[in-house]
Amino acid sequence: MLQAMAVSEDRLPTGGFAHLVPEMDVFDLKQSTTFWCDLLGFRIAYQRPESRFVYLEFQGAQVMLRQHSGHWQTGALERPLGRGINFQIFVGSVAPLLDALEKAQWPLFGECHDAWYRIAGEERGNRQFLVQDPDGYLLRFAQDLGKR
Repeated sequence: MLQAMAVSEDRLPTGGFAHLVPEMDVFDLKQSTTFWCDLLGFRIAYQRPESRFVYLEFQGAQVMLRQHSGHWQTGALERPLGRGINFQIFVGSVAPLLDALEKAQWPLFGECHDAWYRIAGEERGNRQFLVQDPDGYLLRFAQDLGKR
């Protein structure tokens, strides 16, 4: 187990595996797991400590974190990692995440706001904010506001 609160249940992800699950190299797996689990509320579905790997899930979202080893490395890794991508993660409410981040004094990359997007002839709304994880990956948490 990586730490007290990031409990590993050693099981398949709830509802099975998602069709797309990003696996992200991180520089410090313990620090990243603390951020994702203890701060944001993700849970470890399973882990392989010998490979320095965790499979995380939260409200249907799934992500894999792996201590950087150079395996599958396509170029030099330097912070911020994940340049050019943000991971949109839908949640029931962004408020608890914002509260946890504020309590931890973790800076937001983009303040919480309501955004409306044209999709299939209607507008769909998200209440959303952006935050970077310890390695710089950009996470966009979004709460569905319905359509107008």
